[in-house]
Amino acid sequence: MPEIRKDPVFGRWVIIASERGLRPNDFRGAPGDHVCPFCPGNEDLTPPVIYSLPGPAGGWRLRVVRNKYPALVSEGAVDNRRDGIYDSMDGMGIHEVVIETPEHGRVLEEMPADAVADVVKTFMLRIREIKKDPRIKYVMVFKNHGRNAGATLQHPHSQIIAMPMAPLRVKQEIDGAAEYHLERGTCVFCDIVKEEAQFRKRVVAENDDFLAVTPYASRFSFETWILPKEHASHFETMPEDRAGALAEVLKTTLGKLSASLSDLSYNLIVHTMPVKEAESEHYHWHIEIMPKLTHVAGFEWGTGFYINAVSPEEAAEILNAGKTYKV
Repeated sequence: MPEIRKDPVFGRWVIIASERGLRPNDFRGAPGDHVCPFCPGNEDLTPPVIYSLPGPAGGWRLRVVRNKYPALVSEGAVDNRRDGIYDSMDGMGIHEVVIETPEHGRVLEEMPADAVADVVKTFMLRIREIKKDPRIKYVMVFKNHGRNAGATLQHPHSQIIAMPMAPLRVKQEIDGAAEYHLERGTCVFCDIVKEEAQFRKRVVAENDDFLAVTPYASRFSFETWILPKEHASHFETMPEDRAGALAEVLKTTLGKLSASLSDLSYNLIVHTMPVKEAESEHYHWHIEIMPKLTHVAGFEWGTGFYINAVSPEEAAEILNAGKTYKV
């Protein structure tokens, strides 16, 4: 069973999950050496299906399964164990895989808008179901696309990990938003939407409900955020009729990134409030997309500063013009 250990200096939690090292990796060995467990006909290579959407001819168009090599497992307790100065607990949680399409080589931005909307709705549905477990405090939806982003399988998929505590990174973001709200009386993310909609030079995509921008203090080259224009702190409570609008902006944003950045690898993360907390005036759910063009190196690890070689204004200009960026 995985174990969660607490760093006594920073207060952050670390998951020790040795079985993760057994995962298959499409990026090792020669092409064709691996059988894709996510392709139709190979369903017996994954754990049993949790949720699916029917496809043509009795097939499926989307599947959700438990991760075969989970970071956290549903068994176990959330009781803290003290060993001298150290704290730990069972690696209890939930780890699911959302197989976004039966087509092995069809990336998210190439899928029809209604199929991308189905992926968004599935994220929301699974969070609403998972948070019924009283042990779960936070649910993270994320996507690792490409070798440089940490993906080990090429077939388009996302992941959902539910955990018994809110991660330190999430707490810091929520606390920062709360401090801004205390000082100015407004939501910082709502103010970002207003500021960027007026300034325009960092806008990448937009419709009536969502805005995609390269953020003012981008940590990474071509980092992009997608924010709802209407304030809401919990992603899973978004009205389902807006999933199509989010899919539209997500497709456009990923399409522009893919057109400008060759062999695109990226991490996509849904930032949302802890599931047991009430609706918040100061926090605003959003999606962050971080292309992996360079590696985080010694200075960044040592200081927490980031060095970005492409300004967000230049990045937005390149993306909107469809230019190719050469690393």
